[in-house]
Amino acid sequence: MDFSPTSTAHRRLAHLARQRFVEGLCAGLPALDKTVHDFLTELMGQTATQRDMQLRRDAWMGHQAHRKTWVEHLGRAWRESLAPPPVTGRGTLNASKAFDGLELLGDDVLENKIIASRMALTLTEHVAAPFDAARQRTQHLEGRELAGTDILRPETLCLHLVEQWLEVGLQRDHLQMVIDPLQRELAALALAQYQALVKLYDEQGVVAQDDLRARVRRAAAGPNTGSPGEPPPASGPVGLASQALQQSRAALGRPTEFAPTRQAASAFMPPPPGMRGQPVMAGMGSPLVRARQRAQGVMMQLRRLLTQPTTGYDMVKAPPASAALAHALAAHRVSADSYYSDVATLVEDYSPQAVVRVASAVRERSVEFKKKASTASEKAIIEVVALMFQSILSEDRIPPSVRVWFARLQVPVLRVALAEPEFFSNLTHPARQLIDRMGACVLGFDASSINGSALEAEIRRIVQVIEQYPETGQRVFQLVHDEFEKFLAKFLTEKQGTSRIVSVAQQVEQRETLAIQYTIELRALLKDMPVRDEIREFLFKTWAEVLAMSAVRDGAQHASTAAFKRAAADLVWAAGAKPNRADRALVIQNLPALLQSLRQGLALIGVAGPEQDAQIKGITDTLADAFLSKTASIPQAHIDAMAKRLANLEDYIGDEALGDMPLSADNIEMLLGIDASSIHVIADNGAPVQDDMVAWAQQLPLGTWFTLDHNGASTQVQYAWHSQRKQLHLFATRDGGSYLIQLRRLGAYLQAGLLVAQEEESLTLRATRDALTKLDANPERLLG
Repeated sequence: MDFSPTSTAHRRLAHLARQRFVEGLCAGLPALDKTVHDFLTELMGQTATQRDMQLRRDAWMGHQAHRKTWVEHLGRAWRESLAPPPVTGRGTLNASKAFDGLELLGDDVLENKIIASRMALTLTEHVAAPFDAARQRTQHLEGRELAGTDILRPETLCLHLVEQWLEVGLQRDHLQMVIDPLQRELAALALAQYQALVKLYDEQGVVAQDDLRARVRRAAAGPNTGSPGEPPPASGPVGLASQALQQSRAALGRPTEFAPTRQAASAFMPPPPGMRGQPVMAGMGSPLVRARQRAQGVMMQLRRLLTQPTTGYDMVKAPPASAALAHALAAHRVSADSYYSDVATLVEDYSPQAVVRVASAVRERSVEFKKKASTASEKAIIEVVALMFQSILSEDRIPPSVRVWFARLQVPVLRVALAEPEFFSNLTHPARQLIDRMGACVLGFDASSINGSALEAEIRRIVQVIEQYPETGQRVFQLVHDEFEKFLAKFLTEKQGTSRIVSVAQQVEQRETLAIQYTIELRALLKDMPVRDEIREFLFKTWAEVLAMSAVRDGAQHASTAAFKRAAADLVWAAGAKPNRADRALVIQNLPALLQSLRQGLALIGVAGPEQDAQIKGITDTLADAFLSKTASIPQAHIDAMAKRLANLEDYIGDEALGDMPLSADNIEMLLGIDASSIHVIADNGAPVQDDMVAWAQQLPLGTWFTLDHNGASTQVQYAWHSQRKQLHLFATRDGGSYLIQLRRLGAYLQAGLLVAQEEESLTLRATRDALTKLDANPERLLG
């Protein structure tokens, strides 16, 4: 069915979708309430101080008294949100009072919004993909953006929940007490409803059309400078300003759209100061969690600064930009290319002098923008963003050429900050993620190595794409961030030596994965067969590795792999009892060929010489004993079934967890076929490691620089690659050396402080902290 927006049928379908969404949420309210009840009940049973125990008892009793009313009121509030909002300049939630055309937010209302926003961030982490799909398709049906109070928005769900909690007499402190289990249960409930909503749209053939990605790719394929592939609808500063004003009133007035996150934090969060280089003791909790808490403290301080009465900034819904400011932003877009081209011409190769010049321009530009701003909140945002970029440009460990390109992001980031309050509350906002990732990767390079490199060229391309599409907000930042991650994965492993190590390491993981899976299947196949223990052990521990190695090298259906699979079935049959003369004659006839296959397989995995002879002798001795056995033989039908399943085993094996696997420099060297002395293999050694340390190891972003303490030597390394299942991790040194580390050993190194990030904070978080320090010392500049 071909849907075009705005028809009555389409609006009816969108309304039906919201109804089903809300009814599904309301049906899950009893489970949501039970989660709160169970948590408070369990909390009451735990030993604590007398004061804490009294607080828990008060929370439990308060919930018992009001839980039924809360469920009823929350369900009613969600259902009432289905009604279209009144056509006014204000939101429909009970969050404001009006006086003479001005909206005043009380402290309680502001606290509600902050709590709801925090809950919405967690909720969005779980529902990002299906929510985005549902949002786009609903907007396609209705021909407009979702309203700020639309029930489909996670922040709206959470704000109703918080408001109704307080409305029925429950306390805010008690909500904070149960917020973790509450938002987890709400996330699971919302995820199921968003998925059901997407399924409904799929069944109705609703597909949203969004060609932004194609536009970005077209821009990427074009020249480094110049205008976008499509001519602007209006030319000249006045036309562009008018266009920007229209876009700003539509885009800047949009409510917050929380960015989808692929993990809890995109930027690496190392342990806080005082923990660097120190072992993590049991019971202390994950340093990653503590670092996030520190980061959230910085963001909370920023939110308090922006929402003070003198600025009156709304952390949920941004007002439209003033006309004069929108005009100034549009005019800057026109002059940006010529200005920065002039800088590059006057100061060759973007020397430090160029950085000084653009840093001065950042300051002057913010002063001009503040003159155009018509509200205190606009002036505050302009000042905070300017101070952040001053901090970034003063980071002398970033090559000058990259800092000059970072300076060009000031205005695009300012546009996003004006339109999306989330920028000041979410560490994983795409604009922050992009700057953090690019900054973390270039900190390890000097100017001579970065200028003119593929990495510098990619950063230049990304900045130009962002400049060309200012109206797309955080979406263009998200798209180029994803593209940068793909580029980075290739860039870090493009050196010939590194790429070969990566290829071999991937084969090692694949081989060990297949070996485990083959062992599991062989155990299942031989479970009810009368097979001698010696043969079982040989098949499980040795022949499964032969099958895996052959499958990796030649392919699972290659003739050699098929021959090794057939040899396993032949060995099982030969090792069974042979009570009749015909079977014994057949064993004698086929034995030379079977032993030859076994020798070939052992040679494939590096078992040769005396070790191979010893294994073959053990097998022939077992076969001789079976030859004279008087027990029942294995039915031929069972052998045939085993051979058939082995021949197509890859169709049956599951995606089993890899677990520990043998890893050494010897088998890496065997697969490489060269001297592997430059590769330091750090294999699992059974050292105890906490699960959160292993999870931390799986979250490390590529390109991050670390200090590695291995065997008493301290080395600077860059995280260059991880295998598909994240069981193997490669760290590269500047002189061409490599460290290949298994997952649990990597977690142990993080836990012991032997692997420490060179940067304690992400680039934008450090810039935010610097900005707050300056504003704390000179608060008058915020609105000056």
